[in-house]
Amino acid sequence: MTLLNHLQTKYPNALAWGFGDSAAMADELANHVVEGRKTASCGSLSAYLNEASPPTVGSYHIILNGREEPVCVIRLIAMRIVRFNKVEAEFAYKEGEGDRSLAYWQQEHKAFFTREGSFSETMELVAEEFELVEVV
Repeated sequence: MTLLNHLQTKYPNALAWGFGDSAAMADELANHVVEGRKTASCGSLSAYLNEASPPTVGSYHIILNGREEPVCVIRLIAMRIVRFNKVEAEFAYKEGEGDRSLAYWQQEHKAFFTREGSFSETMELVAEEFELVEVV
């Protein structure tokens, strides 16, 4: 039994995924979760609505690195919808990226959502907060 299979048995219905849109980003952000630096994430509402099994508060998620190997398990503890231009500094800090400032968050997320093809200053985001359950 692979580690991923074991975790999927231990956490039924857990989704397995990696952060970001590159292997390097998946590695970096998964490491931030393990270190306790990253306790939040967000995605476009449009992408969320297109997911076959969208996440819900209380759901477990197996976080993968850039090689699609399990790194840790998280549990969503809060979700809300917020517009890109209304994200607060506190949420940017919880995302744990770069210098953790709102300016850095805006710069990097604008680039990410532009690559995704969905960027707008007023786009709606699903802002998620989570807790680290297990490091594997």
